[in-house]
Amino acid sequence: MAELQTHQEKLELPAMAEEPAEGESIREASVEISREFKTLIDNRGVDSLKQLQHLILGRLQDSNAVLSHFNEYSEHCFAEVSSDFTRNTRLLMSMKTDLDYIFLKLRGMRSKLIAIYPDAFSDDSKGEMVDRRPNLDLSQ
Repeated sequence: MAELQTHQEKLELPAMAEEPAEGESIREASVEISREFKTLIDNRGVDSLKQLQHLILGRLQDSNAVLSHFNEYSEHCFAEVSSDFTRNTRLLMSMKTDLDYIFLKLRGMRSKLIAIYPDAFSDDSKGEMVDRRPNLDLSQ
């Protein structure tokens, strides 16, 4: 049994000693891989890519500023026009209701006139009046 413990201690000691050596080998491998990557890419190419990225960034920032300004301007214009638009919409809806009522009354008067004076209108106009106006209440 004493032999077994001694054998286990011998196995554990080199494992502890290998940990720093393993870390060192990983570090050396990392350095080697980075060196290989550097040989794959030309420094001028990297600098060119960086310049293009900065140029694109500047253009995107300019575009963003222009769009922000346009959004603020649009919001201001909408605030100015919104009340007028709402008022005019109400007015148009009221006018439509009034006109519908007027046309209803006119159709009633016409049918009474046709009943009282059948000869007053031509035969074509005696037929059923069809409302050919588009229905604006339906959303398209």
